[in-house]
Amino acid sequence: MKILISDDDAHIRELLKTILEAAGHEVVEAGDGREAWNLLMPNHGPKLAVIDWVMPEMNGPEVCRKIRELGTKNHIYMILITVKHSTGDIVEGLEAGANDYLTKPFSSEEILARVDVGIEMLNLHSRLAERVQQLEAAMAEVSQLKKLLPICSYCKKVRKDDDYWQELDEYVEEHLNPGLSYGICADCYDAEVAPQLEKWKSIDFKPKD
Repeated sequence: MKILISDDDAHIRELLKTILEAAGHEVVEAGDGREAWNLLMPNHGPKLAVIDWVMPEMNGPEVCRKIRELGTKNHIYMILITVKHSTGDIVEGLEAGANDYLTKPFSSEEILARVDVGIEMLNLHSRLAERVQQLEAAMAEVSQLKKLLPICSYCKKVRKDDDYWQELDEYVEEHLNPGLSYGICADCYDAEVAPQLEKWKSIDFKPKD
């Protein structure tokens, strides 16, 4: 995972870089908030950022806020690092758009645990976005089928692209996979089921002597 670490303290950056690279991550560094913002802006930029609260040019909450103003276009998981411990400060950071926070001093185990949570959340977001795209594609296909679906006037079979005619329910299940549930409509009940019920009710099932 490519991770941005942004801190104006070179020693903190070196510590974070050593911990994250030892865990197999690729690290990108920024020495101030403006540089962090520029590195996070491109679509191919890091999707996870560890950002110090107090930095020149632009502080951590400001970076988070500007990223969130982009909407879901550029989804980035942001962890604020701060010496602030009060509930009000933590709430301020989260309301600015940070996903998580870490207080100084921190341990290597804690930073890696927070990063692992961030990676899992990014993976969930990615899978959700992929699922949304699939649903949008399915809805577009449904809309297209409503306009162009060729059905035989007599047997109600559907014509596929290869000029093969297929049963309607088979076609729907193959293309849309809705999990078809079969029942009996009122008209078919009156026409097909009711007469059979009356027929069977008239049969005497009493055993003969």
